[in-house]
Amino acid sequence: MSRRKDVRSVVPLQLVAAIVAVSSFAFTAANPLPQGVIHAGVVFGLFIALGEILRVTLPGGRQAAPLAAAGSLAFALLPEINGVQLPGVAFAVTVVTLASIIGSLPRVFVGRGLHLDEVSQRVLMTATAAALIRPWLELTTNSNVQLIAMVVAGALAGLLEIALAAATRANEARVPFSVALVDEFRAMIGITTAVTATGVLMALAAGRMNYWALPVFAVPMLLTQFSFRRYASIEATYLQTIRALSKVTEVGGYTETGHARRVSRLASRIGSEMGMTERELTDLEYAALMHDIGQLAWPEPFPGGATSLIAPVHQRRIAELGAQVVRQSGALDSVAQIVERQADAYRPQRGLPDATLPLASRIIRVANAYDDAVGASLDMERMHYALDRLSGGTDRDYDPAVVDALGRIVDRRLEESYS
Repeated sequence: MSRRKDVRSVVPLQLVAAIVAVSSFAFTAANPLPQGVIHAGVVFGLFIALGEILRVTLPGGRQAAPLAAAGSLAFALLPEINGVQLPGVAFAVTVVTLASIIGSLPRVFVGRGLHLDEVSQRVLMTATAAALIRPWLELTTNSNVQLIAMVVAGALAGLLEIALAAATRANEARVPFSVALVDEFRAMIGITTAVTATGVLMALAAGRMNYWALPVFAVPMLLTQFSFRRYASIEATYLQTIRALSKVTEVGGYTETGHARRVSRLASRIGSEMGMTERELTDLEYAALMHDIGQLAWPEPFPGGATSLIAPVHQRRIAELGAQVVRQSGALDSVAQIVERQADAYRPQRGLPDATLPLASRIIRVANAYDDAVGASLDMERMHYALDRLSGGTDRDYDPAVVDALGRIVDRRLEESYS
């Protein structure tokens, strides 16, 4: 599937959100609103816009605006404020859409662009929450029933936003929707739970505290954002440290310049092609960057640093030494296992696959052998020769499914170079 088709496939999400937003604008404009309702919309709109400006980077490079999401959810669930009953779905969608766009303008001015997929998800989340809660607010005045309805509506809206984010990622990253859904759920469930709880509490407290509910509950949300930002920063620093360590073999003359980074990028692409989850891809990236670190314990470098061409016993020893180095961190046991098994043959005996051999180890073995043969070259003949050699080794050394995935990636790369 081409990248152009991937881009087109996310258009329905934006189209549906646009239809919902425009319909809400038209309905709101056609029905005059009391001054108190307009005032509430302005206050919540400013709060949502501020939250959009104060967005945070989550693990995996995701951009999120938890404060804006909580404010949007609170406004969608809000029954009344300052003694004024708020209108339904259309007004909530109108306020949230305008506020989200206004809050995104600073990013547009600095050249970061307007992320329409995020705005679309926010619009549909707001519409869903408002549509789910309004019938309950009209049917009963029982506070306990309303509380349960708010929690359920908020939770369902949050899950919908995760599902929409997964659909967007599945198209952009070319991964199965089920894999993207698992990744988004793991990455977003914590912040989504905090957003839902904050939004419900804001909506409930606004009846008694009026607009003071916004700053009171914004403080815990900001602290939560700070915690997630710190966690994402630590993960980014961790990756940078491992990338720096992976260059030690290059500086020492054991591998060619850029070898570890090329193997890591290629292994990650193969892993994505084969449907690995984000957590598995992270371990794969770490292991691929560190796959040659065991060479530092060798008396002298191998010619060209090509470990795929040396004797199997030496390959296994380098893998074992590398795993020992990785285990010294005390926090990368799964990565150490991948590094340790990277030299193992896919079919060690009698033509049967090794069921215990991690997929990540199989991927690194293929990616390393390919880069040993091709390096940084873009020569088409050299690429096809490397693929043919790998295909010839699928009877024992290499996983044929991994080699097939690599072949698809190389074919796409060649197609893009000629397009």
